[in-house]
Amino acid sequence: MKYHIEKNSVQETLVIPLYGRKLCTERFPNLFQDRKAVELIDRLDYDFSELEKQSKSTAHQFGALEVAMRETDLMCELKDYLKKHPKATLVNLGCGLDQTCENADNGQCRIVNIDLPDVIAARNELLPESERVRNIACDLNDTAWFGEIDDTDGACFMAAGVFYYFKKDDVKKLFSAMEKRFRGGRLVFDSANERAVRIMLKTWVKEAGITSIKDYFSVNNAKTELAYLTNTAISSRGYMLGYHDLKDPSVPGLFRLLAKLGDGFMKMQIVRLDFGS
Repeated sequence: MKYHIEKNSVQETLVIPLYGRKLCTERFPNLFQDRKAVELIDRLDYDFSELEKQSKSTAHQFGALEVAMRETDLMCELKDYLKKHPKATLVNLGCGLDQTCENADNGQCRIVNIDLPDVIAARNELLPESERVRNIACDLNDTAWFGEIDDTDGACFMAAGVFYYFKKDDVKKLFSAMEKRFRGGRLVFDSANERAVRIMLKTWVKEAGITSIKDYFSVNNAKTELAYLTNTAISSRGYMLGYHDLKDPSVPGLFRLLAKLGDGFMKMQIVRLDFGS
């Protein structure tokens, strides 16, 4: 029986990024592969007709390339951490139905996926827990979830497309608390400058009745703007071209130009925080 996703529900927010990963796999197979996303799409009771129609546009195909680069960049950082901490815990913050941590699995690490209760309910049905994988229902701003993370052998946290929806003050509190609690740990996440965040959240901001986007988290210069983390090594790389040159036959020249503009003009980047460094 297929898992039903209601329209206009919290769970519906899982569908777009999942479909994006499916589109990435089909459109850019040399750069990105997420066969689980393709499988999950087939297991959902949801009308994908509108997404299928949109997927033929240049904008949505470039959006799929963005998803592909972001996921592979974050996976690179997770795997890099595991080289020195093979038994670490990998934590996916705001996980949705994403499996980046599972795709980085070295066979020894532990994996924790965290999201809101409705999302975890869907994940438990579609991607149930296993011996080394846990799914935890929690609001990320409620740091009670810290107690669920075993960082004895290290902990590496990732967040994909998550912090754009958080207010700056909430992110500062969360990062500061993580710095204090998870010494020796790492957090990697994608970010962009205020200009880009305004574009990304345009529809959502309007529907939520938000008058100022300035309150929401954005990053232009990571080292300067996150300098309140006084015991953390802060670094960043462009997430479209910082890890890959995109010189693949499947990538049109226009997309490489847009990627350069994204990393430069929009400051689309992967930020890495090494706590206690």
